[in-house]
Amino acid sequence: MADLKDSAAVRPESLSSSENSPDDNTAAPRERVLLLQELQKTAPPTLPILTLFRRKQHVNLDEIATQPSVFDDPETAKYFAPTDKYENLHRFDPNARWTWAEELPLINKMDWKITVWACIAFFALDLDRGNLAQANTDNFLEDLGLSTNDYNLGNMVFKLAFLCAELPSQLISKKLGPDRWIPTIMCLWSIVAICQFWLNSRETFLACRALLGLLQGGFIPDIVLYLSYFFKGTELPFRLALFWAMLRIVDIVSPVIAFGVLRLRGHAGQEGWRWLFLIEGAFTFGVGLWSWFMMAPSPTQTKSWYRPKGWFSEREEIIMVNRILRDDPSKGDMHNRQAVDFKALWKSMCDYDLWPIYIIGLMFGIPVGPPDQYLTLTLRNLGFGTLDSNLLSIPAQAAAAITMLTMTYLSEVWNEKSLMGMFSQVWVLPNIIALAALPERTSPWVKYTVVTVLLSYPYPHAMQVAWCSRNSNTVRARTVSAAIYNMFVQVSGIIISNIYRTDDKPEYRRGNRQLIAICASNIVLYALAKSYYIWRNKQRDREWDAMTREEQIHYLETTADQGSKRKDFRFAH
Repeated sequence: MADLKDSAAVRPESLSSSENSPDDNTAAPRERVLLLQELQKTAPPTLPILTLFRRKQHVNLDEIATQPSVFDDPETAKYFAPTDKYENLHRFDPNARWTWAEELPLINKMDWKITVWACIAFFALDLDRGNLAQANTDNFLEDLGLSTNDYNLGNMVFKLAFLCAELPSQLISKKLGPDRWIPTIMCLWSIVAICQFWLNSRETFLACRALLGLLQGGFIPDIVLYLSYFFKGTELPFRLALFWAMLRIVDIVSPVIAFGVLRLRGHAGQEGWRWLFLIEGAFTFGVGLWSWFMMAPSPTQTKSWYRPKGWFSEREEIIMVNRILRDDPSKGDMHNRQAVDFKALWKSMCDYDLWPIYIIGLMFGIPVGPPDQYLTLTLRNLGFGTLDSNLLSIPAQAAAAITMLTMTYLSEVWNEKSLMGMFSQVWVLPNIIALAALPERTSPWVKYTVVTVLLSYPYPHAMQVAWCSRNSNTVRARTVSAAIYNMFVQVSGIIISNIYRTDDKPEYRRGNRQLIAICASNIVLYALAKSYYIWRNKQRDREWDAMTREEQIHYLETTADQGSKRKDFRFAH
């Protein structure tokens, strides 16, 4: 938040309902000192999932975990209080205090209940989203009488439908609640995926691709919004990195699944690819049904007829709600089933301060996209067989998951977003140059090594999604920005599909030179984004510091500025 959040003084009168008696002249100063000590900003002790990333150190779990915030200053607290519509209002208590011994097990519980579910759901999404490539190895096109152009058209229809569905789906999710909408779309798209078992023409193929895109398009921004209800801004990036690590795991697991399922060709007189669609679609349907019972609307709404005791005790709910609001008071400005109206939607879309991140979303993945899409084909062109090509793609996928998780974690430890994104492009650039410059007679193993190192780059997508969420600073803006950012990422996929061309194969020299130029431009783009946010923060600092304390309070009391437009808000970069 703003300077007020970072430097707010702790007032004893805000921490106790009892007044200091005149006789208690000795106890009062002592209590004040203790309370001031309680809310020193402290780093959390290591979570079990992150022990590989921290040096061992002595941890005092009895230390106060409550972090300083605007709620500790009674003069400013009332201007950041949650709205009356906020679903967790009954657990909001600015006087609440807790220790790391209470908070850390609670975070672990949320990871088991929410993060694990999100990873499994994303695994199901990507399994259905990517199985067309495996089906194509089983004479899919020939069986349906389709051409390569029909196949490419199907992919284009899917991407366009996916792109168009993101923002509408996010708005529906905000109105109905992610806990209702996500299981609904999962069940619906899995039914469409199962129906691909009965494909019999070009028309049915294109119709299924369009329906899958429309139903799957909103899933990712919906998940991002849902996770933001439970985790702090500093915790969200690593959870999203685990979420996107599933993409790499699917890339490793799906060829193995397809290798076994496609052997069912001839069973019941049906082709193997039909069984692939049927089995994987049924798996997703099962995950969708499970999601109805796994998802809770909010930290304080986990009880239901099938879960009468809920997930959390009253004490845990108080900790969850107040740790979230102390980290980002804007999360209390809307109900979790409150729709974003057209005026608010337009205001969010016109928030030019988020556009640097949107543009980064459009550009960052392009240098790696074509080599990634053509990995197995490139390996086959280098002389490796089909099975060997699939196996040789695994090291790059595994390494990419590790580098992504590492970079995302370090981006929070060092509080650095743009430079970490720039580092990912610096990783890619020399490898793209090598692909463009290596002689045609270079050993296949040398080219394989270059491609593997290239595709092992630290994928910054999860970090950037959380960066966009943090710079939104309202639930309304966060709802819209998550969808718009991901829409820009999907547009980049369309660009990627048009860089490697048939007349440039098999070396794709021209395409790789284009990727070099784009990668170099991306390095500059990250630098410009950082410079922009530093400039904007300095602007805000000058305006805010020029005010007296009384003027600052008057601004908080009367301002119509919202979200990132508030003068007391500072952008992450």
